Amino acid sequence: MLTIDAQVHAYERDHPGRPWAAVLAGPSEVTGDDMVAAMNAVGVDGALLVSPWTMYRYDASYAIDVRAAHPGRFGLIKPVDPADPAVAETIADWAAIEGTVAIRIMMAYGGSIDPNDPGINRVLEAAADQSLPVNLACRGHLDQVEKLAAKSPNTMLIIDHL
Repeated sequence: MLTIDAQVHAYERDHPGRPWAAVLAGPSEVTGDDMVAAMNAVGVDGALLVSPWTMYRYDASYAIDVRAAHPGRFGLIKPVDPADPAVAETIADWAAIEGTVAIRIMMAYGGSIDPNDPGINRVLEAAADQSLPVNLACRGHLDQVEKLAAKSPNTMLIIDHL
């Protein structure tokens, strides 16, 4: 039986080539190699690698690099910006990347929490069109998630950091 970690974050030190947007509490870096070593040490076969929004916002390039360096060990999840008018195209492009398993909306961190928000609904529709689940960082907003689920029955919603 495989052991899969449902959510991990890998990130490199803050540097000009890939600057952080903010600081995540924790080590100064957890590289892909560090993550694989930690997984190996405890018998974890694979993990869902969520690009850390705190540091990289909507840039998932480091997660893509980590997966490329460790094929078969990671599925990829990317935060998307519901306010971006081109978010449906972003989701379609993301769905075409090998290893992609989901997208993520950051409702709990200053994003819209309105179930009628056209951007959120564009994301849910585009994700369903691409057969991608949507991870929701929605701590404190479960009532809104219930309404989103009712409005988007064809979209798989995953609540993270519950």
